[in-house]
Amino acid sequence: MVSKVNTTRPDLDSSYYTKLTADKLAFFKSQAHIDSDDELKRHLLDIQEKSYKVFRYPCIRNFGFTELRCAKVPAYEQAIKLGKERHGAIFLDVGCFFGIDIRKAIADCYPIQNIIASDLRSDFWDIGHELFRTTPETFPVPFIAGDIFEPAHITPRPPAKSVPSVAVPALHTLTSLNPLYGQVSVIHTSSVFHLFSEEGQLSMAKALASLLSPLPGSIIFGSHGALPQKGLTSNAAGFEREGPDAAPGQKDMFCHCPETWKELWDGQVFEKGTVKVEVDLRTLNNKESLGELGPIFYLLFWSVTRL
Repeated sequence: MVSKVNTTRPDLDSSYYTKLTADKLAFFKSQAHIDSDDELKRHLLDIQEKSYKVFRYPCIRNFGFTELRCAKVPAYEQAIKLGKERHGAIFLDVGCFFGIDIRKAIADCYPIQNIIASDLRSDFWDIGHELFRTTPETFPVPFIAGDIFEPAHITPRPPAKSVPSVAVPALHTLTSLNPLYGQVSVIHTSSVFHLFSEEGQLSMAKALASLLSPLPGSIIFGSHGALPQKGLTSNAAGFEREGPDAAPGQKDMFCHCPETWKELWDGQVFEKGTVKVEVDLRTLNNKESLGELGPIFYLLFWSVTRL
């Protein structure tokens, strides 16, 4: 599905930059090879301005894009360990945006040759190269632009019960994710599920599950907006809904709760008892969410591991 152009969000406010923590700034300094605090600030403000012209996501305006989201999920260490120990373990980042989480994984020694990225737009991936001062040659992670709901990108299929006999093509030759059916050891996706309706979230979960390797320990993990009780919330101002049932500019966001998120994966997406689902619902206050998401905002950090 094609995202709608968002023109309702407020203009940029550089004061949000002052809320960035030292560890975040250190990561970007290291990755972009910038020594000066002033130079880093100018660089990040330039990237913020350029990317906000593509789509006015709240995470751009409030510098939420600087979050190392993957590392906040408890299963992250498990994913990195799998990459080090399983030969050829493919890591797929869906909704990769600037590719920040991928670069974090590589910095933590996940083999770069086994990583692939995908997002609806290539614009943000290209801006990611500017953000980190790289090129496709100096940072050769393959990127595939595609809509997760389009069969040409991911054809709906049940989760693989055995490892496909077809060899995985070289990642840089792929033009869709379909050849990765049942071949991906690690799938990460953050701040994506909450963009869709309840039906859309189920469809997305099934699409990702079809790519996951059936080998024990293979994992899907991430984080997104949630609630203590399943339902709609207008609390997350700025998250425009997407999907076939979303009205233009609709901001009510459908949220799972920990219990229904577990039920979705263990019983609806995968056969019951074939996966372990772990969830951690956290509350962010206004300060932690940088004032963009309302007085209280909930995030679900989760993982689904094949048994």
